[in-house]
Amino acid sequence: MKVVVCIKEVPDTEAYIKIGSDQKSMDENNVTFIMNPYDEFAVEEAIKLQEEKGGETMAICIGTERAAETLRSAIAMGIQKAVLVKSDVKHMDSFSAASIFGQTLKEMEYDLIMMGKETIDDGSTEIGPMLAEMLDLPCVTLINKFKLGDGKVTVERETDSGTEVIEVPLPCVLTTQKGLNEPRYPSLRGKMMAKKAVIEEKEAPSATAKVKIISMEHPPVRGEGKLVGEGPEAAGELVRLLREEAKVI
Repeated sequence: MKVVVCIKEVPDTEAYIKIGSDQKSMDENNVTFIMNPYDEFAVEEAIKLQEEKGGETMAICIGTERAAETLRSAIAMGIQKAVLVKSDVKHMDSFSAASIFGQTLKEMEYDLIMMGKETIDDGSTEIGPMLAEMLDLPCVTLINKFKLGDGKVTVERETDSGTEVIEVPLPCVLTTQKGLNEPRYPSLRGKMMAKKAVIEEKEAPSATAKVKIISMEHPPVRGEGKLVGEGPEAAGELVRLLREEAKVI
């Protein structure tokens, strides 16, 4: 059983984001990068599968040399192998990322491909389905339960109308979300092993972006709130302000 996890380095959730001088990219100075939190669920599930069933786990990340640290985080958790697909493109749209992952994976053997449902910087939820289409594989998104069978997996996902239980043949692409598992913290031994681990490097194949950033800007600053009173007596004044000033009713 060979499980590949596609991961991404993203700005720390506590980082203060500044727009770069070109007004088209993020100023990366003094920004700490981490593994995309949703990808951690995929990494954890791959490690659990290897511990229970044996086989091989591999993490793949696209980025500069800095992204190697994100791969080392996956190794520290328990991933066995890591591949850095080197690219210095600052902003990579979903199609480009899926295409690079797809072309890289076509040269490898795998039984299962997993990744987070989305990345916290772009939040597109597109890469998993796009990658599956490029590799001509079945895909199930947003899974929160997983069970391996003989040549197939059974997964569950929550929808607006209830819970879906889906059986899908291997190989396939799955995207993970919160609730699937509880990602482990790297052990001290794992961190030491990760420092010495050899990360395979590949040059990113060419990929044509479908989305171009024209400009970036921060959202407008919110205005100050207004107190209209207390208790039931304030309801009338609130309605008047919503109608006459906010013009939302």
